[in-house]
Amino acid sequence: MKVKVTVLQQASVFFDKEATLLKTKQLVAEYAAGGTELVLFPESFIPGYPRGFDFGAVVGSRSNEGRQLYADYLANSIDLETEDRARLEAIAHDHDVYVVIGVTERKGGTLYCSMLYLSPENGLEAVHRKIKPTGSERIVWGEAAGESLVSVQTDLGKLGGLICWENYMPLARMAMYEQGVQIYLAPTADSREVWTSTLRHIALEGRCFVLGCNQYFTKSMYRPEHQALAPNEPEEMCPGGSVIISPLGEIIAGPLFGEAGALTAELDLEDIARAKLDFDVVGHYARRDIFSFSWK
Repeated sequence: MKVKVTVLQQASVFFDKEATLLKTKQLVAEYAAGGTELVLFPESFIPGYPRGFDFGAVVGSRSNEGRQLYADYLANSIDLETEDRARLEAIAHDHDVYVVIGVTERKGGTLYCSMLYLSPENGLEAVHRKIKPTGSERIVWGEAAGESLVSVQTDLGKLGGLICWENYMPLARMAMYEQGVQIYLAPTADSREVWTSTLRHIALEGRCFVLGCNQYFTKSMYRPEHQALAPNEPEEMCPGGSVIISPLGEIIAGPLFGEAGALTAELDLEDIARAKLDFDVVGHYARRDIFSFSWK
């Protein structure tokens, strides 16, 4: 079975949910028209990854300006209990394509860094919420629990994955492998060259296809008031690094650095079975007589 996939290295219309939803719809329409069956967007594509912001928080105090910035972020984030859900589902349905998109999700007064799985037939099929925000991300994003370690069986294969540095959590990765993920999705904000090595390791370890997706973002894409909040950031704030990798750790497309764009590839899912001849992390290499694994 062969599946055509596209990884979108694009930038949000930062802190503008409406404009970014429109951009999402336009991008999906463009690549679905070319025969893509699965489209992957970066981490927190809606309404944007708040790179360079401190939200006025230091140990022991918070500023009024930082509180207002959080309120603005909250107001522009995705609320799945509102029409936001229907609008996202319509994008997948109208263009007959699976869409996996990183969003900052609003649940009451708390935000989560989430990955939404949208089916053209069934709408929102699953939500993965980041179980461990990294560093200062913890100021604005809450932590999810084990029920967030999800996968989705589709007619394209089993989809699943983790967000950014969750991929450095060995047991979180193992939760994905245990579910039989075939197309492993890794939206991120990490643009280091060594990130490619991380994703190649995951492909080899899980014997799965890995799609890594990041934004290409420059400081001038911020509105002036947001540029002022990140005075020490370079103009090229995030150079990208999106990539598509085979179950044997071979790079199929990318990594793409220094520009916005897209990576498209046709994946042969039988490559997964061929790769498991000599290594299957949940099968003949699992040593269940020694190790056991579960998650809550």
